[in-house]
Amino acid sequence: MVQTRATILGAFAALLLAVPAQAQVLVDVSKISCDQYITQRITHMQTVNVWLAGFYAGRRNNPVVDTQALNKNGNKLSRFCESHREMPLLDAVEANTK
Repeated sequence: MVQTRATILGAFAALLLAVPAQAQVLVDVSKISCDQYITQRITHMQTVNVWLAGFYAGRRNNPVVDTQALNKNGNKLSRFCESHREMPLLDAVEANTK
């Protein structure tokens, strides 16, 4: 009887602790166009901005991300992309950092 109860409680606990797996989505940032960035067809603009800030901070071997600069640079990139919709996003970032 005790063993049956333990088995049932164990099964119940396993059901409660089971977490559904979420799908992983991979994005090749080098293929995102300014238009896709502006219209947020790939993902949210802020998500891309955070990724870009971290990527370029890493290239400079700088572990710090300035959140105010992140917002400022994201706004600047958005304005640039409005008039260069066919340009690849990473090219637009490079053009804005010169």
